[in-house]
Amino acid sequence: MSNLDIRVYYEDTDSGGVVYYANYLKFIERGRSEFLRDFGFEQDDLVETHNVIFAVRSINADYHSPARFNDLLSVQTSIEKIGQASLVFSQKITPSKQNKVLFKAQIIVACLHADSFKPCGIPTIILEKING
Repeated sequence: MSNLDIRVYYEDTDSGGVVYYANYLKFIERGRSEFLRDFGFEQDDLVETHNVIFAVRSINADYHSPARFNDLLSVQTSIEKIGQASLVFSQKITPSKQNKVLFKAQIIVACLHADSFKPCGIPTIILEKING
């Protein structure tokens, strides 16, 4: 599991000081990027070295409780399932150092050829590192 702390800035909120719903998607996107980085993979290097990108295929999101201006949030990212050409991520956002879930999502990410955007198998080196 990967963990990323994110501070809620004024620009992340609506006029009531509550995080705007779409910004949770930005926060979890950062979490998935850091998850790959923790395994030694930079997304631009994946394009150059392996000609692959990861694209969100579907998302199922649940909003449980609002985050507010200046909160410190923890974005927790883990993999639920590894397919031949896809990864299923489980992500949740909590207040930092607390277990109260504010937002939870399941995201299916497809591996695509960077030049054609057609599905392809996840490179073996990525699978080996993720599987440990």
